[in-house]
Amino acid sequence: MKKVFTCIMLLLAAASVSAQSSKVVKKNKEAIKSYFASSLAESRGNFEKDAKIDIDAIEETRAAVWNVWKNSVEEFNEEKLIPLAPLEERKTGKWRLPANLEPNAVMPYYLGINTLDKVEGKLPLFLYMHGSGDKNREWENGIGFSLRRFYSPAVYMVPQIPNTGEYYRWAIQSKQWAWEKLLRLAFLNDTIDANRIYFFGISEGGYGSQRLASFYADYLAGAGPMAGGEPLMNAPMENVANIAFSLRTGALDDGFGRNICTQSALDAADSLAAIHPGYYNHFIELIPGYGHGIDYNPTTPWLAKFTRNPHPKYFYWENYDMYGRKREGFYNLKVNVDPSSSASIRSCFEVTMEDNTIELNVKRVRYTTTFSKGGIPMLFAKKYTDATRGNVTIYLNEKMFDLTKPVKVILNGKEIFNGMVGTSLKAMVESCAIYYDPERLFPASIDIDIATNSAVPTAIKNVKAEKKKKK
Repeated sequence: MKKVFTCIMLLLAAASVSAQSSKVVKKNKEAIKSYFASSLAESRGNFEKDAKIDIDAIEETRAAVWNVWKNSVEEFNEEKLIPLAPLEERKTGKWRLPANLEPNAVMPYYLGINTLDKVEGKLPLFLYMHGSGDKNREWENGIGFSLRRFYSPAVYMVPQIPNTGEYYRWAIQSKQWAWEKLLRLAFLNDTIDANRIYFFGISEGGYGSQRLASFYADYLAGAGPMAGGEPLMNAPMENVANIAFSLRTGALDDGFGRNICTQSALDAADSLAAIHPGYYNHFIELIPGYGHGIDYNPTTPWLAKFTRNPHPKYFYWENYDMYGRKREGFYNLKVNVDPSSSASIRSCFEVTMEDNTIELNVKRVRYTTTFSKGGIPMLFAKKYTDATRGNVTIYLNEKMFDLTKPVKVILNGKEIFNGMVGTSLKAMVESCAIYYDPERLFPASIDIDIATNSAVPTAIKNVKAEKKKKK
């Protein structure tokens, strides 16, 4: 009888916490919706409302905030993804890309599931990027490959490049807009597994998917460029610490130095894997006797074995400019003030999180070309210097940290914080808008100032600000 009474009391307590979390979101729902609407319209600032989240109510609050986000996206006036159908039916949709990023750009795409068998559970999503030949022929090759040669069962998106010439690139800003939209919508699709998304492509699609792998690694389970090979300045290998990375190129494929760049990527990946065991899973191969045409079959089955870890204990982010744009954040780090104010110098963030401790090392790196071919810089030396400015936010959740205990922050080898961080609605709502990722609605955050070697939990800052207002 005592056990029954205890169980009842625990259920009532859980119900009370759930109701409390729902009340917090319900009370601030209109403010959250307004903030999400601004974010979707690309005019996001700071979420001005805040409320404490009870530690025991984090998961329920996260679900409630995600539901508001989902409704906000559904209400947002935009071209959505077409409904999923068997890929054999060759259903197509199209997206108009922003005219300020690429004029007269309409991107048609195939979207569907490449199996006739009964599918149970969520499926991986593969984004395939075609080569630089005639775009109609290349697009048809892509749908054919997805039906017959690539991993099954899976959801495939096979887009066609909108414009040729200077816009025949899969990583330029107009395409970044498209891929971020794809990720945002895919995360809301009940058929797609948010932790099994892969980018891959052939030739020009190989270049694009290699760049995008380094740029968007925090969203991906893996990436598989084929018959490509980018200079590593365009796609730093350090960034792919937590994804499966495949790069397969013919050993005789010397066009634009593809074989040289592929060997460079292999050397870098082997070196990084030796320094950080278990983090740099790679399948990089120069295939003997082959030129630009290779066997495309092995890539997707290898990638499909890997699942994303959205909360890694270690990651490295070289925050690089890709066609005139940088990312705002990576995994659970957000840049508020970039440590580098120069276009020729990049900021590098190395983050290790274990035993309720955050170790953050911030450097700046400058590249020097050591080898070029045909006017294309291919091999580089890197020179690192300590960062002396900048401001970042590190987000935390209950899967990565015990939020009932103090958290320690070590910046460039020096302990700058050791204390409680608190949990807040502000951190959860803002991280949802930044990452639009169901795995990254963080209930806590710490602002770290590199110039002053200081760190302040956002929740504590908000409490101090609120006290000042009352005075």
